[in-house]
Amino acid sequence: MRMPFLKRTLAMAFAMAAGAAVFSATPASASTYNGCVYPRVCFYLTDSDWNAGSPTAAYQDVTSYYQTLGSKSKGANYVYNTRNDDRAYLRYLYGGDTYYTCLAPNEGVYFSSSFTVTGIEIQTASSC
Repeated sequence: MRMPFLKRTLAMAFAMAAGAAVFSATPASASTYNGCVYPRVCFYLTDSDWNAGSPTAAYQDVTSYYQTLGSKSKGANYVYNTRNDDRAYLRYLYGGDTYYTCLAPNEGVYFSSSFTVTGIEIQTASSC
C-alpha cells in the first residue's frame, strides 16, 4: 500500500532528522558507482562494506510489489540506485512503525542503526 505524497514526504523528513541521509552522485549514464554495477540498486550492510565499495546484495527487477529483503540486504546501512531512469521505493522500520521512502535514479541513502530496511520496489519512473 502506497502512502500519500505528503505523508511520504513527512516520513522522509522525519527519517532524515532521525538519522537517515540521502546523497547523490554526479549524474552519469550506465556506469558503476561504489561497486554497484548499472542497472542495480545495491545494499551495503555495514559502513565497512560501503567504504570498500563492496555491495552485499543487489536488486534490478522492476516489480509492482515490495520484494522482502534477504539476510544480505535487510538492515543495510547504505542503499544506492545506479539506475538512470527508474526510482526505487524502500520500506523500512523505525520505532516499530513502517515507513517508505523513494530513492531517485543515481541517488543513495544512509540509514543509521535505528532503522531497518526491509523491502524494495523498483518502478519505471525517473522521479520521486
